[in-house]
Amino acid sequence: MSEGLKKNGNGNGKCPVMHGGVTKAGESNTSRQWPNSINLDILHQHDTKTNPLPKFDYKKEVKKLNFKALKKDLLKLMTDSQEWWPADLGTYSGLMVRLTWHQVGTYREFDGRPNVGSHRFSPQDSWPDNTNLDKARRLLWPIKKKYGNRLSWSDLMVLAGTMAYEHAGFKTFGFSFGREDIWEPEKDVYWGKETEPLAVNRYGDPKDRSSLEAPLAASHFQLVYVNPQGVEGKPDPVRTAMDVRETFGRMGMNDVETAALTVGGHSIGRAHGNGNPDNLGPEPAGADIHEQGFGWNQKNGTGANQITSGLEGAWTTNPDKWDHQYLDLLLNYKWESKKSPAGAWQWEPVNLEEDKKPRDLGDPNKKARLMFTDADMAMAMDPEYRKISERFYADPKFFEDSFARAWFKLTHRTMGNKSNYIGPWAPKEDLLWQGNVPSPKKKYNVNKVKKMISATGLSTGDLITIAWDSARTYRRTDKRGGANGARIRLAPMKDWEANEPKKLSRTLKILENIANKTGATIADTIILAGNVGLEKAIKKAGSKVKVPFSPGRGDSSQEQTELKSFKWLEPLHDGFRNYAKADYSVMPEELLLERASLMGLTAQEMTCLVGGMRVLGTNHESAKDKGVLTNKVGALTNDFFINLLDMKYTWKPTGKNSYDIVDRKTNKVKYTASRADLVLGSNSILRSYAEVYAQDDNKEKFIKDFVKVWTKIMNADRQDPKKLN
Repeated sequence: MSEGLKKNGNGNGKCPVMHGGVTKAGESNTSRQWPNSINLDILHQHDTKTNPLPKFDYKKEVKKLNFKALKKDLLKLMTDSQEWWPADLGTYSGLMVRLTWHQVGTYREFDGRPNVGSHRFSPQDSWPDNTNLDKARRLLWPIKKKYGNRLSWSDLMVLAGTMAYEHAGFKTFGFSFGREDIWEPEKDVYWGKETEPLAVNRYGDPKDRSSLEAPLAASHFQLVYVNPQGVEGKPDPVRTAMDVRETFGRMGMNDVETAALTVGGHSIGRAHGNGNPDNLGPEPAGADIHEQGFGWNQKNGTGANQITSGLEGAWTTNPDKWDHQYLDLLLNYKWESKKSPAGAWQWEPVNLEEDKKPRDLGDPNKKARLMFTDADMAMAMDPEYRKISERFYADPKFFEDSFARAWFKLTHRTMGNKSNYIGPWAPKEDLLWQGNVPSPKKKYNVNKVKKMISATGLSTGDLITIAWDSARTYRRTDKRGGANGARIRLAPMKDWEANEPKKLSRTLKILENIANKTGATIADTIILAGNVGLEKAIKKAGSKVKVPFSPGRGDSSQEQTELKSFKWLEPLHDGFRNYAKADYSVMPEELLLERASLMGLTAQEMTCLVGGMRVLGTNHESAKDKGVLTNKVGALTNDFFINLLDMKYTWKPTGKNSYDIVDRKTNKVKYTASRADLVLGSNSILRSYAEVYAQDDNKEKFIKDFVKVWTKIMNADRQDPKKLN
């Protein structure tokens, strides 16, 4: 964790944590009566009750698209100007680029949130930074209507910007289909503690822009990136450069990628601020019912008179065409700070030749303003960004390649590795940030591997722990991490405290030897080790339930592992192993909920897992016996739930996140526990699940449910469902 993340200004002396989930009920739009309760709703979002297509397989159906016809229709759309929202200079290219930018730009490396499809819903659809993007979605509706279920909104809104660049004359790096739609707002995204747009209290130290509260990336509440007028609305490109670097860095972009995206992003399109912003009507979520979700309406508010950002003018002479003029203007002209007609701060070139001024939107015989934002000026005034801009200017091919790759990365960051890509335009090249995993080349005897693992003498806890630690890094948010690739044996994962490096190293040596002798991949061997341990625990509990296994995982190399990117997958907390790296400002039960959310678990699955992991003896070394509510460690029994709910015990605090479970009659300490244990008995919803598993008639059900969710986690990162059992 960087120094910047240690300064969150919470004032309680505890460490901040990469915590992106809305885990407190008081932070949700539901009841605020009990603000310290946890928000289990985040584990139950996007279920079949909200999905109008519950059995629909989008990844299968999208392959049936007529890709050529779709591209033709999108390119035609760019110049099909509508009276209700006229195209700027006869093209919607700039508008569609902005739509794509603003839906993919909220991605953050800390937690992989949010989903690009969430842009259709509140709050994002009504952020002031997204003014008039509702028009872009309405323009796309005829295409969505035509291609129906075979084309998701999520794919279409990303493709629209990519096709806009091609329409303007730029050759893109490629495009992949496969983004599935969601049908409700994401309940688990933390957007910041602020309540007012453009609030500035998300920094531990406002002078230190790296102190931006984790996991946030945008510099202000309800902005996608940074304030275009400058830090806190005051022009200062050098200070703005700090915000740009921090924001884009938290999106996984380096300085070259950031500069390329800034230059390329503003090489087409224009801003709108030719009027009074007070005349804007309410946003889509606040508009009257008769507006039908159409927001920010104003009299005469289309074309030349519209208000969007409040900035007014184009970035280049020909904002409808791709060229390299942006860099020429940036580096070869003097600029001065001015106010737009709408009162927004912007930069305008001094003594710009008349023939370099863009055309006016309303009158083709007139000229319009040419302007840059504070972030644009940062590309010239920040020393490092200027060096990069000068290199781009001197080497246009290098710039175009850098932008094409950065744009592809920006638009595909949530799709995981290349195996998820669909369609004829998906690039074949392996890119480091994708986290690709090589396919296994050999077949092997699974039963032989299992027998060899069983004969090693490794404990049930050792076997289950290494499989769990390997798989638990998977994030459903951006499909990163997981067991496939066996990266637990590589930097940085092999050295994470959460993985108990010394014990991990010993176990790995044994399993790697077995893999070498049998021809199995190390990744498969690790998962098989967990299954062997689990089957031993099941047998010890008196059951014969088998644990499914699906081979086919590959082994990644160190060279295929991007250190900067993978560091954000480090488990700073894991309530399933009763582990926390530090004493965080967020309660342990909230951190448990956060991990469950990222792993895509339901509340029932989370409850089942905690109870099973405790009796299996998989606690982190730092937790020792906390929550191990059984005398039969290593057997997959329901003892945890029985003892947690037994009223012959009381529960007494003994320190920070530490409790004794005490016999009421004898006053003797029977067990110890953490908050991540006790929450399963204190929270009424979780207690109801715990009661199910504590029942005498549900011992076998508990085992079967545990095996089911265990298998789900072990296979979560697999992209070959046909091969899965």
